[in-house]
Amino acid sequence: MKKLFLLDGMALIYRAHFALSKNPRFTSTGINTSAVMGFTNTLLEVLKKEHPTHMAVVFDTAAPTERHTDFEAYKANRQAMPEDLSLALPYVKKLIEGFNIPVITSDGYEADDVIGTLAKQAEKEGYTVYCMTPDKDFAQLVSENIFIYKPARMGNDMEILGVKEVLEKWEIEHVHQVIDILGLWGDAVDNIPGIPGIGEKTAKALIKQFGSVEEIIANSDQLKGKQRENVENFAEQGILSKRLATILLDAPVEFHEEDFLIKEPSREMLEPLFAELEFRTLGKRVFGESFNVADARPTSGQMDLFGSISESNQPVLKPSVVQEIAPGKDITNTPHNYVLIDDKAALEKLVAELILQDSVSMDTETTGLDANEAELVGLSFAYKAGDAYYVNLPQDRKEAQEYLEILRPFLENEKIRKVGQNLKYDFIVLKWYGIDLKGEFFDTMIAHYLLDPDTRHNMDVLSENYLGYIPVSITELIGKKGKNQLNMREVEVGKVKDYASEDADITLQLQQVFEPMLVEAKADKLAREMENPLIYVLGDMEKEGVKIDTNQLQEFSKELEKDIAALEATVHEKAGVKFNIASPKQLGEVLFDKLKLDPKAKKTKTGQYQTGEDVLLALANKSDIVKDILDFRQLQKLKSTYVDALPQLINSKTGRVHTSYNQAVAATGRLSSNNPNLQNIPIRTEKGREVRKAFIPRDERHILLSADYSQIELRIIAEISKDENMLDAFSKGLDIHTATAAKVYGLDIKEVTSDQRRNAKAVNFGIIYGQSAFGLSQNLGIPRKEAAEIIENYFEQYKGIKDYMSDTMNFARENGYVETIMGRRRYLRDINSANATVRGFAERNAINAPIQGSAADMIKIAMLNIHKDMTAKKLQSKMTMQVHDELVFDVLITEKEAVKEIILDRMKNAIKTSVPIVVEIGEGKNWLEAH
Repeated sequence: MKKLFLLDGMALIYRAHFALSKNPRFTSTGINTSAVMGFTNTLLEVLKKEHPTHMAVVFDTAAPTERHTDFEAYKANRQAMPEDLSLALPYVKKLIEGFNIPVITSDGYEADDVIGTLAKQAEKEGYTVYCMTPDKDFAQLVSENIFIYKPARMGNDMEILGVKEVLEKWEIEHVHQVIDILGLWGDAVDNIPGIPGIGEKTAKALIKQFGSVEEIIANSDQLKGKQRENVENFAEQGILSKRLATILLDAPVEFHEEDFLIKEPSREMLEPLFAELEFRTLGKRVFGESFNVADARPTSGQMDLFGSISESNQPVLKPSVVQEIAPGKDITNTPHNYVLIDDKAALEKLVAELILQDSVSMDTETTGLDANEAELVGLSFAYKAGDAYYVNLPQDRKEAQEYLEILRPFLENEKIRKVGQNLKYDFIVLKWYGIDLKGEFFDTMIAHYLLDPDTRHNMDVLSENYLGYIPVSITELIGKKGKNQLNMREVEVGKVKDYASEDADITLQLQQVFEPMLVEAKADKLAREMENPLIYVLGDMEKEGVKIDTNQLQEFSKELEKDIAALEATVHEKAGVKFNIASPKQLGEVLFDKLKLDPKAKKTKTGQYQTGEDVLLALANKSDIVKDILDFRQLQKLKSTYVDALPQLINSKTGRVHTSYNQAVAATGRLSSNNPNLQNIPIRTEKGREVRKAFIPRDERHILLSADYSQIELRIIAEISKDENMLDAFSKGLDIHTATAAKVYGLDIKEVTSDQRRNAKAVNFGIIYGQSAFGLSQNLGIPRKEAAEIIENYFEQYKGIKDYMSDTMNFARENGYVETIMGRRRYLRDINSANATVRGFAERNAINAPIQGSAADMIKIAMLNIHKDMTAKKLQSKMTMQVHDELVFDVLITEKEAVKEIILDRMKNAIKTSVPIVVEIGEGKNWLEAH
């Protein structure tokens, strides 16, 4: 089968870039690779799944077209290309060249015209043609052998549109009528005016009635009122718009099939390109497991970290490091001295050396990834680059403990700094052997997170990027995941010695690179006084864990089962048929074929209807059955994700659940957690809150305390902005939302209605996230005009907040970052972008990051000080959980008042503020009761 794919290059690149705009991908040198990565993934997916025989990528040129001549304002409203995207374009074109795919352009013609011309020529040659684009205009090209191919996006499968699908979607009889609808409707993106007052729905109805733009104009006497007036007054504009929307089929390009034939990609071109873009996974996908970034990277005398940003006239955002990099270094070609220690005499000599050092890098080797379950296999140490020692521990627990006793004077020495990558893991593992790792900590993972929170922080990547060195892969030792994977204890000791020693050595070298960078970024104090000491606190919390009431969960699971069954019966009754609600195929058939809830319902490649949450939420107001289905799904998720899953996470040794806290994930500084994810335990629904009932104290002598910051983000915005009205409301202890409503509506505080308070609450929180009048109107279900008035009145009353927003934005534009009260930076590379969408996202982050980040810093400082006080006073009570702005404690009842006093004092005074900080403490026999 002759199968030609014609790719709309620019549209696909834009789509790839913006698909990752909330979580962009950067290289260590600051290149935003989102567009290149997205485009590459799309290309590989098509080559693998669709097996095209021929392909080309088509681009516009800068030359004006006939459309610009006909209508000067054509595409005049287009936003400037985001700077990151313009920097990525040469990489995309080089990538296409590397895949040996032709790039087609034609001066004076748009990509649409070139694709249209080639598609029609190829069709005559017996080809099935796929125009690969997200652009709706291409629907006019579809024929028996020409299709639109919309790539997969946001979890939705790819979509292929043929004649049948286009006729259904556009509600027309002939494909060419797409052009008539576009002519009437216009296109804001391309600045095609259309006829005023006619949108998509009206355009479809008029074309259904009259057949074409020309016929509508000829029969305008059949129209009424304003619509007739507009059609007659703007008839010429309608005809022009139709011409502008018509894809030309006579561009000066020719389809010669041998030029479009799929060829083997050029490894010679693509390997160094993938290396420069740090496409590790993609590289292995294309070239096999032998591919690695450092080997393929071209030799360079120095690496200027984040240099590409300054080249694009953006502020230099992050500290630079200039370092000699010789790519392709690894254990086979780099001088090193890694020593195996496997007897007590040699270990005693090593300890005698270790205790003379000021700073030592260390790492543990264990039997697994769960620090609360794993057993120690060995430890490695390094204090001089290139030299390291691996202590192989006996398998017998008692004998291993004897080795650790020899190491104790070093491990528990408070004067010696311990350097590590993810030190919290080592800290917890050693705790299980009765060793308290002491001394100042320097964690290379956290150091890199503070320097560059938006990229990856695992050691192999850091080593390749900053040292040009490829560490021994763990899979080389224990194999890939699966039943045949070994654990470290089963690997030959010589291999483990090299692997473990190298880890300690590389971590030491990374610390030597990152330490001066932290100073340059003014992040050294944050690392030294907050993030690294927090490892002790989080390590203790994780080892402690929390008790779970499995009986309560079992009962709740049965209750949910009944609720789910009842909802299922209701859905079946409303549908008039029994079917599997959990089957997307059966659900789609019931909703769209039987109940006909949406005549324009989208289908996946396999022909079944899309029934994702976004689709159902859009239909929820149309039918009760959809609300019931959403409730059914919500309860099923609650049951499977928490109620039935929590008992599976109980530790075999402790009988408790030990969540894992992540310090290096959220760019704002907030902690996240997993196994279980405490931050996501539902609290907005009654059923969701029931999960908290299962978290209980360790025994009857203990009680749970929950301490929660009250409206901390609003108090912080009052503190940072120094807004007089907001500070006044907080100092008087007023309900801030009622006080805001009184100010905004010009009322006495006693006259404020519940609706007005609700509106004011939405503004108070919305302002922090840069909410617009449109967003507020959508959120509250009020007219946009009313929403705009509320926001305008808000800024009149809270001038300090308006000034904060303006001043923060100006600071960000000048410096390329914003910072919290404690100096935590959030880098904003797009703050000066000429593209309004990209810039707007950065501006919202600029306003929000100092607030969210300061709240994150505040609770971290409180945790440090509470932990310090409770340890100093030798209290038996423990801090067990941190969730958003809340801390949870498992408290010995006799210590309750002492613990409360510490919590209140340390949480209120974590950061010195003029605004009063309010902490609410609850207690109970379970977390729900305490909260």
